[in-house]
Amino acid sequence: MAERKRILITGAAGFLGSHLCDRFIKEDYHVFAMDNLITGRLKNIEQYFPLENFEFYHHDVSKFIHIPGKLDYILHFASPASPIDYLKIPIQTLKVGSLGIHNCLGLAKAKNATLMIASTSEVYGDPEIHPQTEEYWGHVNPIGPRGVYDEAKRFQEAMTMAYHNYHKIDTRIVRIFNTYGPRMRLNDGRALPAFIGQALRGEDITVFGDGSQTRSFCYVDDLVEGIFRLLHSDYVKPVNLGNPDEISIKEFAEEIIELTGTDQKIVFKDLPINDPQQRQPDITLAKKLLDWEPKVSRSEGLKRTYDFFKSLTPEELNEKDHYNFDKYIVK
Repeated sequence: MAERKRILITGAAGFLGSHLCDRFIKEDYHVFAMDNLITGRLKNIEQYFPLENFEFYHHDVSKFIHIPGKLDYILHFASPASPIDYLKIPIQTLKVGSLGIHNCLGLAKAKNATLMIASTSEVYGDPEIHPQTEEYWGHVNPIGPRGVYDEAKRFQEAMTMAYHNYHKIDTRIVRIFNTYGPRMRLNDGRALPAFIGQALRGEDITVFGDGSQTRSFCYVDDLVEGIFRLLHSDYVKPVNLGNPDEISIKEFAEEIIELTGTDQKIVFKDLPINDPQQRQPDITLAKKLLDWEPKVSRSEGLKRTYDFFKSLTPEELNEKDHYNFDKYIVK
């Protein structure tokens, strides 16, 4: 019987991290799940605690990491991922993208492990080309309110390539576009959970700006499949993963109202500073390299996500801010 592959997933109790745990447990890997629970929830992964091939480390990846024994893969997916989070904890956001990746790369070097980082479409900023290709360098304001997240991800990419080129570490870079599905936090500030939460609570739907800005939404199962394929490829440069099916935020809000069968009005508020006007991945490279493209339609993915949110308790549905950021906030 072949020995199990061993993988460390940082940010494992979060939305995407927990779905990655699902996949690698299903593939019979030994999963080391690491999370400081600043935005993650143990509820997302507690079903795996009884398994002998699952271990949870309550740890901040910005501090020294130790995993006993051999390690085949490291997925660095720890990071606040919504504007509400990284505006509340800007220093921690920068640290997880700098100290965190440094620690993960050092561990990968010591263990001779392949390391993948979760980069993001935010490296493109408010793009001047459309759709966005991997060759585009971006249009980012480094000192704006979103800079703590955007530049953390850009630094992560630079550090990863430096370790690949200098230390010959085997690395992967996935640039993730808007992703959605079950286990998203209902009140994390991103459009999809915010709209569904407002609809379920009978509140008006809040759209920022005039709603003409666009996003492209990829269902989480499709994204996880792309990540799995990229990890097991030999390609070291960035790869876009996302769904190129672009939609305006106003149209998206109207879809949510239709999906939920509610009669909420759409109300408009001022657009946040540096909010991207367009977001659409060019996935030509992923199609060619990985034979990958999204399979789940937005209508089907939204139905699955809505069913998840409908299953929440009234307490969870009305939870405005579950997380305690106090110890991470620099006063």
